[in-house]
Amino acid sequence: MNNTINEQAGTPVLSEPTSSHQYKPKRVELLRDYEISIRFLSVGCLVRVGCKEIAFSSISEAMENINRYVNDPHEEIKRWHMIFESQE
Repeated sequence: MNNTINEQAGTPVLSEPTSSHQYKPKRVELLRDYEISIRFLSVGCLVRVGCKEIAFSSISEAMENINRYVNDPHEEIKRWHMIFESQE
């Protein structure tokens, strides 16, 4: 919190910082934190990232999604959380 002066009353007022500085883990940190495993099935495969498993009907679709995750885990984590939440 920042202390600012209320010019009208001349008294200090506590206010929130104007810029939000949230910690954003580095790409490599996210990749290191969640183990990825692939289990190939008769048709398609299961991809496990951390504690979540996702079934893909084709290996090429799975690999496309894995590559997207490896290239930009921040955005992919957000995207998959939205998908998981919409299914619950």
